[in-house]
Amino acid sequence: MSDRLAVLPQYLFPKKAINVFSGWVAGSAMGGVTTAIIRRFIRRYDVNMGEAVNPDPASYATFNDFFTRALKDGARPLADADWICPVDGAISQFGAIERDQIFQAKGHHYSTTALLGGDAALAAQFEHGHFATLYLSPRDYHRIHMPCAGTLRRMVYVPGDLFSVNPTTARGVPGLFARNERVVCIFDTARGPLALVLVGATIVGSMVTVWHGQVNPPRRPTVMEWLYEGAGEGAGEGRAVTLAQGAEMGRFLLGSTVVLLWPGKPGASGLQFNPDWAPGRAIRLGERMADSKA
Repeated sequence: MSDRLAVLPQYLFPKKAINVFSGWVAGSAMGGVTTAIIRRFIRRYDVNMGEAVNPDPASYATFNDFFTRALKDGARPLADADWICPVDGAISQFGAIERDQIFQAKGHHYSTTALLGGDAALAAQFEHGHFATLYLSPRDYHRIHMPCAGTLRRMVYVPGDLFSVNPTTARGVPGLFARNERVVCIFDTARGPLALVLVGATIVGSMVTVWHGQVNPPRRPTVMEWLYEGAGEGAGEGRAVTLAQGAEMGRFLLGSTVVLLWPGKPGASGLQFNPDWAPGRAIRLGERMADSKA
């Protein structure tokens, strides 16, 4: 079966209704029912609970509490690199941005402008830069950490569809990551701007950032933006948020995919990806992702 035929049912499913229901189930404290769901999920996806701060499935009040479980100290050591991998998961694609085009899968590209919610001026900063698209499967740790130290300047909620983001769907749905619901986070770093985009998907209950809390739901009908200015560490709309390399920046409540963009304008540092990286390769939070070119 072709990838296009395989994803055809997703065009027909009531994806938003499915998300509302799955979000309600994941956020509900249902005692033994919740514990049974968690135990079944652990068996189905071979989740390594030995890495969790709390390894007891019965101790989690909700499925969301389990899904966003914290890891033990030292479970993900940080490499000595300019940019570390921000998540556990698998590499979807990575490489150079060709003018403003990001490679999704064979036969599919999408533009930086579309990914960033239609902001052409913002997208222009990443022309001829680099990108990495990282997929989090259900079994993975679902907190997202900073690939380098950065100061948040903007967060943009972009409404969209809720297709699955698995490899088959990436091959079968044109412009997938620029048509799904997403949260765009723009950071200033020592090596230029960095875009860190959280992409929603089928049964992704919500996306959360450490400075804002739950961004969605509600699922707004139009693009919404928050600006963060000022100096110093802190949190809250209107004030800059500075996070260290390796610090948690957000999490998925079910899901999904992270897309990173680096600039290509004159004066911005180029980068060299980890030579061990390849599409489809498993990755772990904290491993070497990229370094600045000499």
